[in-house]
Amino acid sequence: MRVPPIPRALRQVAVLVALACCAALATVQPAGATRAPLAESSPAALPLAGIVVAIDPGHQLGNSTHLRQINRLVWVGLWKPCNTTGTATNSGFPEATFTWRVARALRTRLRALGATVRMTRTTNSRDDWGPCVGARGRFGARVHADVEISLHGDGAASSQHGFFVIRPGLRRGYTGDILKPSHRFARAVHAGLLAAGFHRSTSYGGDGYDVRRDLGTLNMADVPTVMVELGNMRNAADARCMTSKSCRGRYAAGLASGIRHYLVR
Repeated sequence: MRVPPIPRALRQVAVLVALACCAALATVQPAGATRAPLAESSPAALPLAGIVVAIDPGHQLGNSTHLRQINRLVWVGLWKPCNTTGTATNSGFPEATFTWRVARALRTRLRALGATVRMTRTTNSRDDWGPCVGARGRFGARVHADVEISLHGDGAASSQHGFFVIRPGLRRGYTGDILKPSHRFARAVHAGLLAAGFHRSTSYGGDGYDVRRDLGTLNMADVPTVMVELGNMRNAADARCMTSKSCRGRYAAGLASGIRHYLVR
């Protein structure tokens, strides 16, 4: 029996179906093959990928209601109180809350750059206290951090204003291994804050730096470490900045810039 010819329209449909199948087969990858990620979405493309940063937000809010605990002496190359209450603005805005908010803003920025961030305290509560200065210092090494930064607000005479960066001085048996890298880290953080529009402290020599051999957080550190007094909470102009969300964002931006430039050389 003679088979009638296939209509032209059906032949065109068959050709299109065949072409579509070929295109689909061309996209199938061999077993075990992996698709290369897009460069812009790859975590490895971020500047701080693989880096761990430890942030110490300073004094806990509840230290003032746990005086027995924080007054206990701990050995950090010398005997020091476990912790202190911190300071506040003249209107009562606590240093603990200021540093907590800056720390969280800094954490967000560092994570966006690819870093893993660990914090010495995870609450800002009147029910909590500590940790002690020695534990804060050892924290960076405990979480395998590349650097640790401790955030504070100063409580100096109201005429003083501006930030300063504290690096560890030499305390034999304690800080010798981190002395030089901490010095470089201090310069990078100092430059980051200047670039963010902040001014060097008018105290401590007026250069925005200080060196201390008596601070447990610095003495007990085993990774490059600095402590930053971001401003004087007793100074009216500094206090206005430190209680402002936008200004705290600038602090976080300057600190993140300094950390990045120290780590990515």
